Amino acid sequence: MPKAYVVAEIQVTNPTGYADYRTLSTAAVAQYGGRFLVRGGQRDQREGEDSTHNSGWRTVIVEYESMEKAQAWYDSVEYAKAKEVRLANSVGRLFIVEGAE
Repeated sequence: MPKAYVVAEIQVTNPTGYADYRTLSTAAVAQYGGRFLVRGGQRDQREGEDSTHNSGWRTVIVEYESMEKAQAWYDSVEYAKAKEVRLANSVGRLFIVEGAE
């Protein structure tokens, strides 16, 4: 069974309000067996930079053992509060993608 990856590109619009997201999301990711591979490190945008998508965005990649585990994490009550904080204090996109075997 291939692993799955949660990939998010986030631009924080309210750093003060967003501050709780890290703690809440870390706990939920750990509970569902996720492992952070990338978490907002230095980003070198090579293509597609425009006024909406630029090097000021954060990139996050979390690995899960399966698509089902990643989906369970996203749909969980544990992640619901974190998601609420993220959506209220940032813009972005998040998707789950199946890895190659």
